[in-house]
Amino acid sequence: MVGNSDFRYPPKGVERNRVFETTGAPCLPVQAKERKTMTKLNVGSYVSSLKALPAQVRDRQLFLERARLRDTVPEVAGLELVGLGGSCGKPAFLLPYVLRWNKENTLKLEKIAEDFGCFVEYGAYPHLKLHDGGQEVAAVQDWSQATLVFVRPGYELGVELLTRLNEDLKD
Repeated sequence: MVGNSDFRYPPKGVERNRVFETTGAPCLPVQAKERKTMTKLNVGSYVSSLKALPAQVRDRQLFLERARLRDTVPEVAGLELVGLGGSCGKPAFLLPYVLRWNKENTLKLEKIAEDFGCFVEYGAYPHLKLHDGGQEVAAVQDWSQATLVFVRPGYELGVELLTRLNEDLKD
């Protein structure tokens, strides 16, 4: 729902988690009596270890050492990390189904985005961006053989968002 002037975060009747009040970072809406642990992806150090410093980009031996790190990859919310975004370097997770965008699942995507304090930006593929500041926290790429979800490693609700995308976008 891009441009929704009625947006209110957190939604009426839902209390914001006090831990994040000082940063202003949005958090998963939870009922006041029901607190949930928010978890960011636990792959940040793994992703960093795959990247080269500018002075290392021509070093084949260091590349080969980093390449071996991909022999064993982490999982998050039951989904295996399958790569990194080319320009952004966000970890990519393979959904266990192939998604074909249609009206129904784009509406589901917009609902997920709304629940996480985001809006959907529809470019070549949809990106979820925070209402507060427009930072991209996730993107969903649909390809002929696979569907990939890219999630910002430092996003405080990364695991919850990845789980919701996986569960709610199934046909």
